[in-house]
Amino acid sequence: METCPFCRIREGVLPAHLLYQDEEILAFLDIAPLTPGHTLVIPRRHAASLTECPPGTVAALFAAAVRLARAIQKALGAPGFNLGLNDGRAAGQEVPHVHVHVVPRYGGEGGGIQRMLKTRGPVPPLAETAAKILAALAS
Repeated sequence: METCPFCRIREGVLPAHLLYQDEEILAFLDIAPLTPGHTLVIPRRHAASLTECPPGTVAALFAAAVRLARAIQKALGAPGFNLGLNDGRAAGQEVPHVHVHVVPRYGGEGGGIQRMLKTRGPVPPLAETAAKILAALAS
């Protein structure tokens, strides 16, 4: 996809600080990092949603994210990290190409997934939600 900025990075049209690449995966520093070392891990093949990726690509994507998290922690002294994936506009996805954020955490940033959501909407009973998901998995 010639208009996708991540595809343009993959093709070498846009510059990036590449950290990792193999046949399926590419990783580079985020140009607007939340913390030093904030890295984006993408599949080489364009897919707007994680649900469009084959299982092997998903496995490779997260294996690379974990490998990078370890290297970033070692290199930059980060005692923790967050892995994040925003899938779809409603989830905050800004670039329509699957990507995992590896965000090193140094302490004192006030992070965690609980702080990512500013408000919590109404939540139906868990049994009702579970039944719907189980039915979808079975179909």
